[in-house]
Parts: sequence; C-alpha cells; structure tokens
Amino acid sequence: MPAVPSCLLDPLWDQFAALLPVPEGYAASHPLGCHRRRIPDRVVFEHVVLALVHGSGYERIASPGCSDRTIRRRVKQWADLGIAQSVHGLALEAYDRVIGLALTEISVDGCITKAPSGGEKAGRSPVDRGKQGLKRSVASDACGVPLGIVSDGANRHDSPLLGPTLRAARTQVGAIPEDVNVNLDRGYDSAKSRALLAELGFTAEIARKGIPAPIQAGKRWVVERTHSWMNDYGKLRRCTEKSGKAVDFYLHLAAALVTLRMLIRRAAKRYRWNTRPTTRRLK
Repeated sequence: MPAVPSCLLDPLWDQFAALLPVPEGYAASHPLGCHRRRIPDRVVFEHVVLALVHGSGYERIASPGCSDRTIRRRVKQWADLGIAQSVHGLALEAYDRVIGLALTEISVDGCITKAPSGGEKAGRSPVDRGKQGLKRSVASDACGVPLGIVSDGANRHDSPLLGPTLRAARTQVGAIPEDVNVNLDRGYDSAKSRALLAELGFTAEIARKGIPAPIQAGKRWVVERTHSWMNDYGKLRRCTEKSGKAVDFYLHLAAALVTLRMLIRRAAKRYRWNTRPTTRRLK
C-alpha cells in the first residue's frame, strides 16, 4: 500500500515535477559522463514521501532501485532549490481558487517535537528533560489551512516567532486583507506582540495569563488541529535531519499534503467530477 493515496500523491508530484530542473540521462559526477544512469526523480520522490510519512531512516526505506545516498543527495538538492515551499504555495493557490482561503481570522501557535540528532534548527527542549527538539510556528486560516511555517530550536519562545510566521504566511499567500484578526494563546501575551500586530494593522484576540484556557479557547483551536494533522507525519514528530533547509523542506511538503487533503475533502462536497476519490483514508 502506498504511503499516501494516489489522489494526493499524483497531483503533488505533477506540481513538484514541474519545478524540477531538467534531469540529465547520466550522473554528472562520472568522469566519462556515462555508465551510470541517474535514478528517476519520481522514484526518489516516492521514497522521500515514505520517509516523511513513516519517519524511517533512509537506510530502512532504501530499495535496490534507490539507495539511501541517492535520497540524501536529492533531498539536499531539492531543499536548496526551495521546491517544497513553492509546491506549498501552489497548493494554497489551488485551494484559494476552488474553495477560498478564510483570511479574516488567522491563528498562530507553536509546537515542540523531537530532534534526537540535533542539527541547525535544534535546541534544548523545555518539555523533554532538555533533550534536543524542534519548534515549528504555524499560521493557519479560519479553517486550519497552514499558511506560513517557521522552524527554530525548541528552546525558542513563541512570541519572537510571531513576526517571522506572519511574514512567511504573507509570502506564501500574497496579499492579506487589512481587516485581519489574529488569535493567539497566552504565550503571546506581551507588549511586544501587541505592538507588532498594531504595526501590521491587525486586531488580536490574545489569551490572558492567569485565566483558565477553556474559557478563552475561542477560534484558536483550528491551528492546534493543524499541528495534530502535521504530527501524523513521522518525520515531523521525530526529525533526524541536521540541515535547516532539509527540515524546512519536510515541513512545507507536509503542509502541502495537508492543504491538498483539505482541498479534496471540501471540494468533494461542493463539486462532482469523474475521478473524485472515494477512499476512506481522506475521511
């Protein structure tokens, strides 16, 4: 059984392949330029999706037709090109065109996950006995579609990541309406966060410190659900990548899959087409 349904994998690959450079027939590193055919990008891409979903090491998912070294080299190349960020932006554009992004309400929250191998984006986790961990800050629309993603060490506070996360959302989406209300938890309850939001022209609903959370949950729960969806991918729950670009590559690839899944689920209730997926794995 494939790691993800074909109704998700095929459209993701179509957009991914369109952004790839023209491949060479043989490996460029060979001194004679021959005798060693380059592994097709589609084969490596399927192995990368396996690594994302299951969180396994490259040695475990390698096959006779694709070695772990090939996967590492190709992930590094694709991460340097920023292809995952572009694919995430294309998925958001398609969602906005078919369903429509609800940008009047934006929720931002952070999530701490494990990073046992350390790396450029790792830091001492305050919730895991000081072990190495990652923090991702995600901005979502009113329905939970991931807009902007920023990664940093687990020891980084949520509040300083608010500005970079909102700027990342603006980069991915483009124009954001002026009448935006930002929903935040008590970790952003500071004068610095309020000054930043006022500078951007946004209103805010920020949970107050000292008040029980269930009373003031409000509209912020959608971004927590988005974090839960992203944690379904093993590579995000326990990231062993040391390169910061590789970490961001997998984060945006997972965000693109989450966006496509939401697009198909919501479009199936509004539209009818011959190849409409019927798999229960999208429920």
